[in-house]
Amino acid sequence: MTSHNLDQPLDDQELFTQLQQRFEQHVLRHPYLKWSEVLPKLQAQPEKIQSLHWMEQTGGEPDLIQFQQNNNEYYFVDCAEESPKGRRSLCYDADALAARKQNPPQDSAVHLAQKMGTILLTEQQYRELQQIVNFDQKTSSWVYTPEAIRALGGALFCDRRYGQVFTYHNGAESYYAARGFRVGIKL
Repeated sequence: MTSHNLDQPLDDQELFTQLQQRFEQHVLRHPYLKWSEVLPKLQAQPEKIQSLHWMEQTGGEPDLIQFQQNNNEYYFVDCAEESPKGRRSLCYDADALAARKQNPPQDSAVHLAQKMGTILLTEQQYRELQQIVNFDQKTSSWVYTPEAIRALGGALFCDRRYGQVFTYHNGAESYYAARGFRVGIKL
């Protein structure tokens, strides 16, 4: 699923350096934040550091995004140009994986996100992120699906085509080489 070995020892300082470089290269994603204020908050939350390692190793290129300036909530979110390569070809959730009798994928988006201490972006978060960064112009990403849709066997995914963000539906058990998922974690 990914070219990185997720079992190898992780170097936190190397991760912090990568995150700081990305943070400084993309100031428009977080215009009112300073890395010197972010790093101590991050260092105080080791479980989030492990989640960020996973996001980085699977190709997510996490960066800090401020979704709502008024409530002081910040999120590290996958900002890779296309859906993370290490998280593609997955069905939506565990129920969809269990229902897939022929050619099941390796895992599901929801399960991996939860296992790694992250959450799938909602459709609203996906659209807000697309106002800052244009991505998924060749791929698509599963997004959190409301229970009413999921109960009927469906799941939602989004992408950007023709300068617009689109939301689509598919059977939750489907999976494609060009569809992955994006996640975030609160800081």
